[in-house]
Amino acid sequence: MKQTLSRSFLCGLVFILFTAGSAVAALPDFVALAKDIKPAVVNISTSKTISSGRPNIPGFGQHRDFFDDFFDRFFQGQPQQKRKTSSLGSGFIIDHEGHILTNDHVVNGADEIEVKLSDGRSFPAKVIGSDNKLDLALVKVDSKDSLPVAPLGDSEKLQVGEWVMAIGNPFGLEQTVTAGIVSAKGRVIGAGPYDDFIQTDASINPGNSGGPLFNVDGEVVGINTAIIARGQGIGFAIPVNMAKQVISQLKETGHVTRGWLGVSVQEISDELAESFGLKEKKGALVAEVIGGSPAEKAGIKRGDIILSFNGKKVDDLHDLPRLVAATPVDKEVEMELFRDGKKIELEVTIGKMDDDGKGGSTPQAEGEFGLTLRDITHELADQFGLETTEGVLVVAVDPEGAATDSNLRAGDVIAEVNGSPVRSVSDFRELTGKIKTGAIMRLGVQRGANFHYTTLKKEE
Repeated sequence: MKQTLSRSFLCGLVFILFTAGSAVAALPDFVALAKDIKPAVVNISTSKTISSGRPNIPGFGQHRDFFDDFFDRFFQGQPQQKRKTSSLGSGFIIDHEGHILTNDHVVNGADEIEVKLSDGRSFPAKVIGSDNKLDLALVKVDSKDSLPVAPLGDSEKLQVGEWVMAIGNPFGLEQTVTAGIVSAKGRVIGAGPYDDFIQTDASINPGNSGGPLFNVDGEVVGINTAIIARGQGIGFAIPVNMAKQVISQLKETGHVTRGWLGVSVQEISDELAESFGLKEKKGALVAEVIGGSPAEKAGIKRGDIILSFNGKKVDDLHDLPRLVAATPVDKEVEMELFRDGKKIELEVTIGKMDDDGKGGSTPQAEGEFGLTLRDITHELADQFGLETTEGVLVVAVDPEGAATDSNLRAGDVIAEVNGSPVRSVSDFRELTGKIKTGAIMRLGVQRGANFHYTTLKKEE
């Protein structure tokens, strides 16, 4: 009996020691990891000159709007006071040519940029390209010597609970190393249209912005970008795969060209999913289709539910903008939609997104009439103070065009052509296309609270 107990005790003790040893062995060697990756991490200091003609009066913060207006008028024409401001951030070297990736907000508007390496060397730097939608910037230093490079990993393979290490310049404390785990992936925090953040509890503070988030293999998996000021252990990093999609464009052109589909989408609630006959609450519900957009040309309709794009699943409305933006312009992709209780497939040729986030095909100019027209979105209705989203909005009128004689002006809404309702630019094109050359057409126009008719001649 004693022999049996002794054997059981020894077996249990061996098991405990074995599992404890395994747990210890599973921990990364943070010392070796920090030594390997620190040389590729840089501190970035910037300075810029700002002008101000107003005095700073203490105690009037809550009345700022009133005093801003007062001082704007009072100090108009007065000499501007100039002062220099400085800020600190982080970054990491991505190639031997001296290109450094950081956040756009770290270097945006800077007059001077200085990059300091872990060995104490400092270099002046210049911005090569920036992307404010992803909050990324590419800066470059010139060095005769070869520079250490941080290898880029694969953020798609990153798992929740995985160890990560952040290195940066928090509060000016150079080359600070912190470690933690991946708390979550795919976080949407309202920072921009392509939110897809990695959340980590590795300590991130002001000054860490633009610095790298490493995995245990010493590869960059994220760019530290945001924190929640009132929270502890809650930091956010841009997945490195999103950065890899734009680095080559930033090098070559200094800016990023994105794909454009031309739809507004909304989230699918449980009730909406049931009403459409969806078994799962997945996909992006099309609320609006912009006239003349790639989506309209492909046959996408309001009420369609986009389930996949270019072979990748669309689980919710946040997935679609990221997928479309990352697609090259003029590429044909397949989409799977849910319409009228069944799945259908369509092909769409992706357009080019303008700097304002709209497609290159809008606003749409109707050259034969000298009118620049746009489908009315909720944003445009708010901008122009419109009470309706029906009809097409006149954005501009060519003073030498045929529409000048019709007394049309920017802000008018064309609601009818010869008595037929106009709900989109494509409707307007179709209806006016049927009019014979030289004929007079009747337009129903909404201007503010008033509705009136005018005529427009279709010239040769």
